Amino acid sequence: MKVLAIAPEPFYSPRGTPFSVYYRALITSQLGLGIDLLTYGEGEDVVIPGVNIIRIPRFSLLGKVKVGPSPLKLFLDIFLIIYTIRLLLKNHYEVVHAHEEAVFFCRFLKPVFRFKLIYDMHSSLPQQLTNFQFTTSRLLIGIFKMLEDSCLKKADAIITICPDLADYVNRLLNNPDKHFLIENSIFDPIQLAGEQAGAGVGSEPQDVNLPANVHSIVYAGTLEPYQGIDILIEAFRIFHANHPEYKLLIAGGNSGQVEKYRQVARNQAIDEHCIFTGQVSQAKAKFYCSQAKVLVSPRANGTNTPLKVYEQLASGIPLVATRIYSHTQVLNDDVAILVAPNPEDFARGLAAATDGLGKERAKNAKELYGEKYSREIYTGKMKNLFTHLDHSARV
Repeated sequence: MKVLAIAPEPFYSPRGTPFSVYYRALITSQLGLGIDLLTYGEGEDVVIPGVNIIRIPRFSLLGKVKVGPSPLKLFLDIFLIIYTIRLLLKNHYEVVHAHEEAVFFCRFLKPVFRFKLIYDMHSSLPQQLTNFQFTTSRLLIGIFKMLEDSCLKKADAIITICPDLADYVNRLLNNPDKHFLIENSIFDPIQLAGEQAGAGVGSEPQDVNLPANVHSIVYAGTLEPYQGIDILIEAFRIFHANHPEYKLLIAGGNSGQVEKYRQVARNQAIDEHCIFTGQVSQAKAKFYCSQAKVLVSPRANGTNTPLKVYEQLASGIPLVATRIYSHTQVLNDDVAILVAPNPEDFARGLAAATDGLGKERAKNAKELYGEKYSREIYTGKMKNLFTHLDHSARV
């Protein structure tokens, strides 16, 4: 079976959807399927054995692609369409694996080229238009909703990444057998082009070396507003008053975001005890997390489960997270310390994580990961997806 995967995002970059694209392609190849991956020109080159990565032009003068819908993405997607048609004319693909909005044009190419279509649904695209304040036009949002519903109907298989999205899709489908919930729950080291194979945790110099008598609370991820970093910093100020041996390490974010939250820390008079690394490689982020006494996910709102949560479950390190649906569809009070998304409650959660309660829940979390989200489980779900495609008629 030959697969064309289409990923309308900068690939690779260290954020949610590109991680998902990487691991989908990796496991697809390891299952013995040939795969071409078409993506944007922007992004770091990676090595995925058995995967041929094809890029549209970079257009660097237009700037970098930001998270969420944007006019730049619409422009780049025109070139994705052109390249997709060219590849479909040149090669015989039994399956097209469309990530996010790529499904919109693949849905109309499907009857022409007669491939089976996977819709990898990382989020509801009409919801993204409002969540990222791209538009308030009811007409435009309604058009996207109609397109999304049509794509769900015409897709031969649908992947969702979390229970909330799965519930949304199940309410719209007449054929639930073609729907697969495959969480983004694996985290093999990303192999960048030029790196030695197998490079991973500890494979590069580390920029932050904390003294042995200093404990760290670590957040690793993007610094978008919904991540709740302002809550985390103020909570740490409250916590630090009674736990002066702790430092807060925040790994991730671009220079503007880092400076914004540095200023928040200064305003809280806690900046001497906060370390901001900026955006780091996956290997460095893993290293920092492995050294933590407490891991955190302070997300303020949202419904999609953060990818970092699965690695945090597997870590064996106490986790403090906000009690919002984004987290509670995976986490519970047996595996994490869940608190309201405000500084006072989060500070109490940090304090609780430093005692025996945190260690007990970290042990439970590791067991839960092995039972429900391990690499073996993930691979089995991907195998079931392609078995379904192989044995079902084209929709």
